[in-house]
Amino acid sequence: MKITVLKNNWFVQLNMPKLYALKMLAALSFFILLNSAAFAQTIVKGIVYDTDKIPMVGATIQVAGTNTRTQTDAEGKYSISVPSSSAKLIFSFVGYQSQTVSVNNQGIVTVTLQTTNNLEGVTVVGYASVKKNDLTGATTTISAKDFNKGPLTSPDQLLQGKVAGVQMTNNSGQPGGASTVRVRGNSAITGTGQPLYVVDGVALDNRSARPSTNNGVGGLSSSPTTGDTPDGNPLNFINPADIESMEILKDASATAIYGSRAAYGVVLITTKRGKSGDTKIDVGASAGISNIARQIDILNADEYRTTLKQYGLTYGDFGNSINAMDAITQTGYNQNYSVGISGGTNGNTYRASVGYQDQKGIIKTSNFKKYSAGFNGNFKFLESKKLGLDINMLSSQYLEDIAPISTTSGFQGSLISQALAWNPTEPLYNTDGSLHLIKGSSQINPLVSLEANSDKAKVSTILGSISPYYKITPWLEYRMLASVNYSTGIRRSSTRSFLNLVGIEGSGYGSYANTELTTKQFTNTLNFNKEIANKLNLNAIIGYEYTSYGNKGLINTATGFGTAIPTFVDYTDIFQATDPANRTSQAFNDPTYELQSYFARAIFNYDSKYILTATFRSDGSTRFGANNKYGYFPSFAAAWNIKNEKFLSDATWLNQLKLRLGWGITGNQDFPSGSSQQRYNYGFNSGAQSTTFINNANPDLKWQSDKQTNIGIDFGFWDSKITGSIDYFNKTTTDLLFPLIPFQPAFAGVPVWTNLPGEIINKGFELSVNANIISKDDWSWTLGGNATFIKNKVQNLSPAVGIINTGSLSGGGLSGVTAEVIQNGLPLFAMVTKRFTGLDANGFSTYENNGALYYSGNPNPKVLLGVSTNVGYKKFSFTANFNGAFGHDIYNNTANSVLPINNLGTRNIASNLINQGSVKENIANSTSASSRYIEKGNYLKLANATINYSIGNIGKSIKALNVYVNGQNLFVITKYTGFDPEVNTSKSVNGVPSAGIDYIGYPTARTFNLGVNFSL
Repeated sequence: MKITVLKNNWFVQLNMPKLYALKMLAALSFFILLNSAAFAQTIVKGIVYDTDKIPMVGATIQVAGTNTRTQTDAEGKYSISVPSSSAKLIFSFVGYQSQTVSVNNQGIVTVTLQTTNNLEGVTVVGYASVKKNDLTGATTTISAKDFNKGPLTSPDQLLQGKVAGVQMTNNSGQPGGASTVRVRGNSAITGTGQPLYVVDGVALDNRSARPSTNNGVGGLSSSPTTGDTPDGNPLNFINPADIESMEILKDASATAIYGSRAAYGVVLITTKRGKSGDTKIDVGASAGISNIARQIDILNADEYRTTLKQYGLTYGDFGNSINAMDAITQTGYNQNYSVGISGGTNGNTYRASVGYQDQKGIIKTSNFKKYSAGFNGNFKFLESKKLGLDINMLSSQYLEDIAPISTTSGFQGSLISQALAWNPTEPLYNTDGSLHLIKGSSQINPLVSLEANSDKAKVSTILGSISPYYKITPWLEYRMLASVNYSTGIRRSSTRSFLNLVGIEGSGYGSYANTELTTKQFTNTLNFNKEIANKLNLNAIIGYEYTSYGNKGLINTATGFGTAIPTFVDYTDIFQATDPANRTSQAFNDPTYELQSYFARAIFNYDSKYILTATFRSDGSTRFGANNKYGYFPSFAAAWNIKNEKFLSDATWLNQLKLRLGWGITGNQDFPSGSSQQRYNYGFNSGAQSTTFINNANPDLKWQSDKQTNIGIDFGFWDSKITGSIDYFNKTTTDLLFPLIPFQPAFAGVPVWTNLPGEIINKGFELSVNANIISKDDWSWTLGGNATFIKNKVQNLSPAVGIINTGSLSGGGLSGVTAEVIQNGLPLFAMVTKRFTGLDANGFSTYENNGALYYSGNPNPKVLLGVSTNVGYKKFSFTANFNGAFGHDIYNNTANSVLPINNLGTRNIASNLINQGSVKENIANSTSASSRYIEKGNYLKLANATINYSIGNIGKSIKALNVYVNGQNLFVITKYTGFDPEVNTSKSVNGVPSAGIDYIGYPTARTFNLGVNFSL
């Protein structure tokens, strides 16, 4: 055999034995095969499921140690190349725990990802995370996939109906309007009664920088006759699309670490974080329409004419057919966009987001527009990665056009009452097309009111924090958090002089207000997590925290603008055009409120069976009196994981059985800053400075105390197809904070904040159950529900205090009238009125015992209900969320004063006043407050429903494309005659709140949306 080789560019022929040549050829072939095997790629396929056995669209699969990654398609399937059969794959998805799986020569690898709120997951319970298995308190975690859907403006709307023991009520249908959230009942006789919200470790204080229209220092003085408009939502600055999860802490063993601010529960909000990997862009967009959900039944034009004849009235028929409510309402359009960019490598991750929301209200001229941006970064330094830094920032600016809808005015001063009471036979426009303005009349054309009023607010907020930490050892970590929350609000409000309202006509009114809120927080913690003995693990945290709160602003008002100023000129731009005597100016700067705190928590877990938690917090507050600067808040809880006992080791049908028992004390200091001090108001009167005494000092003032006991059971059966919990709670509120008016003549009318003797009891049961009814490849069906049974009672209130009145009623003939009390033996805010017994032979109201006052209604629901269901078929899914409340009453102040029978001939009336029986109500019948206007508030509402279609990946760029149709407030089952039984108009008296009163509020909207979300 001859082989030719190249040597120095010359060909040389070598003669070799044939056998040797064959050996060389074989060796060369073997070498090539070895190298081919070394570089061979293995294809691995499979499906990724969630815990409900639903294929997960857009889950990420990465080859460990490489940049090779892919995502699951619309059916949850994936295919990826791995360098060897011994490679490892990392499966991840936002809101789920990552899972690492060895390939081990398998061609098909199918996994099920667990949510972060499963038994082995972790949850935040205050300043640190603990394993779900170690929890001893009553807590509930709601992740992004469980949130309510739609164009929601604030985070509290995400969890309505989702959590046992939590009632969320929209106070107003105004876009961006405030809501009421109650955790385990109502116990606030002053303040808001709202839970403490904590965003990424930063505690908020439930204040909104939007100047309110509540009269007095720090508020925007309302127009002389138009009254006050509802407050805005202090959580509006947070974009719901940026929220990853919300933890609701309900019992004292979970909330006590927040001490004097935790009496009404705690809601921990965690924003979305970046994940390691290539840069990812998440996009969401939706648009929709809204219309009024329910109407109040009033007479139409033909019915009105018929009724005039029945009563023998020869006036009041102007020959037209008008629907004034239709005239002031519109189809509201909304659009919502959000973009999130995230990524990172080597443990350094980031996420940046922007959002835009534009929501036009169903009442003409009302609108809510929000711009938001956020950033968070999680960085690790040093070769050991022991040094880390977390940075968080949320910022937003929202603009509101607020409708002239008041909760305190008479029938003239609010747009809704003007429209409801408008004579349906009288025109809204003159024959020449101009608005029909009735000079000298008490009847206000609602379209003229819309034209005459302008109320615009702008609120800008930034919440930023920086948190460095150092892992001293694998089991000991030091962390510091420094944060600033700054918010400023501007509000310009005016009423034109052509409106035929007394005090406005010929004069006009304008106001300009500004508010600045500042919160600074510094927190230092040391976290210990280690097995300290055989089978005994200790998870402990100690910390120090300092927080300061500031609130200042100003208010300018003017009247006397006259009639010559063009309509395109805003009154708030030309205060100088009025007489100086018609102007007022008032600035305020509340005493700085400071809080210094020390806290500690220890969780002992022995053998994953027996768990003990002890918590302690000491709060030193400038709000407390000089003799009670510090409050002390302990809690203790224990849990027994019965499932881990040997006698249940063979019970394969049982996945979880845990018994929990807890007790603790929390506090409340939700009262004005400086209330324990003697305070004065400095002013300028008749050309000279003046000083007004506004608050008596009380050096013994201390925190309101809430003692709570909780007994709970967590369970799971048949491979977690059924999971849930049952809790009994008993909460007693004492040392009730209240602004008492002393009897000394020298201090007449000047309050002194004190701790009233007495108790408010809230006790009951919570039940939460979730079931995976069907879990197949193509079909799935999950059903979840929660129910709360609760009783509320006031007891042991000192007789010296007497009865505390609240729940003011508005409208003609109701000036100074209240409908609710705080009184021993009754529920909080019990309705006490005359008891209506019917109409006499002459059509006049009759009352029991000559009009004596009786306990007539309870505004506190006895049963709260939430139901959620999800049905999936291949790429389609349908989700529906119901919520309801039962066993409570509503005082219909609208029916009482806006639509009574004595309107007939000039204004409209309620339809149910006609043909009530054999006796016809007398047109001169009084509108006196009574049980006649107390209605059952029971309701069940389909609050949210979504149909989703998962298209999946399109090409190489668009991942996890989803299209959905969503509806809100689709229908409600109720016998209540108002706009919506889900109502809570603020009708406080001297700072004492109310509950369950409905008065001409902004109606609820029914909304339909079309949306899309995908990743790039």
